[in-house]
Amino acid sequence: MEAPLSTTSSSNRQRELQAFDDTKAGVKGLVESGVQKIPSIFVHPPDAFDKNSNHKCKEFSIPVVDLGCLDKDPMSHQEIVDKVRCASETFGFFQVVNHGIPVTVLEEMLHGVHRFFEQDTEVKKQFYTRDLSRKVVYNSNFDLFTGRAANWRDSLSCSMAPSPPLEELPEPCRDIQIAFSEQVMKLGITLFGLLSKALGLDINHLEDMECAKGLELFCHCYPPCPQPELTLGTTKHTDFHFLTVLLQDQIGGLQILYQDHWIDVPPLPGTLIVNIGDLLQLLTNDRFKSVEHRVVAKKIGPRVSVACFFSTGLMPSPIPKLYGPIKQLVSEDNPPKYRETTAQEYLSYSYSKGLDGESRLLHFRLK
Repeated sequence: MEAPLSTTSSSNRQRELQAFDDTKAGVKGLVESGVQKIPSIFVHPPDAFDKNSNHKCKEFSIPVVDLGCLDKDPMSHQEIVDKVRCASETFGFFQVVNHGIPVTVLEEMLHGVHRFFEQDTEVKKQFYTRDLSRKVVYNSNFDLFTGRAANWRDSLSCSMAPSPPLEELPEPCRDIQIAFSEQVMKLGITLFGLLSKALGLDINHLEDMECAKGLELFCHCYPPCPQPELTLGTTKHTDFHFLTVLLQDQIGGLQILYQDHWIDVPPLPGTLIVNIGDLLQLLTNDRFKSVEHRVVAKKIGPRVSVACFFSTGLMPSPIPKLYGPIKQLVSEDNPPKYRETTAQEYLSYSYSKGLDGESRLLHFRLK
């Protein structure tokens, strides 16, 4: 008896996904093979392209926070705290300039990502894995077998703090990953201090909760796409960590959902993008917003970026730390909206759920 069409289609899709994964060459391998039409596993449904930017939204830009005046005087410091508060409560995104990380370090980090992905497939294969518990993971689409459609993106992820896997890091980008991570960790402590003060808390509150203790680098490569109108570089999602610091090159492609429309976040030289993650929205009881964003595919490339995630999800701990709405931020009039969870539980749920476009926070929300 012939299998139902839906079952047959699903079976064919699984075979195509497995065949793609077995190459261990990623999307870049497809491009190097000369593909002119993207495989069906990368074709996104039409609703993935809804809410595209209108003319009004193209005039919008996310706030820019100048950290250069942070220690100038108390008034300048407070102005920066106020800007961070407004951006975190309204947009969930802001850009930082004069952040203390030299432009040469930023540029070399992007060069390091290029160097890794430009290696021969046979060399990169040694890092290719679906075991997300490893400290160094190279693959294409962590949710390849669970997502509605694959994204036009390859990734190298490395757990850089508190214990970086120094000898395991790929040689083409090892030194700059270490140097860049050390700089980002310093910046993270500054940012968590500003966010703490923006909440009316002691400057060390979020750092004392270990929000800045763990750091993961996700180095993304978005190869040029022959049919960018049919796929996405990254599906719409929120970040499931406490905070993200993003370094992107000048090609662009990042968009955030603002007032129900997708708007571009054009790259500015020397600037880093900061966005609130799910766990920080949970801690602040919805005061700070973890906002949906995505990356569009482009005919030019490869585009590269480095997403620096502050989280404790991969840190081994005999007694995992519980995170729930901060007690100083809840009251009888503003009761807790989420149950307590561990970063490990949130991370595990997020990976199992994949980038399906639905907020993971709903799973932890109190009825």
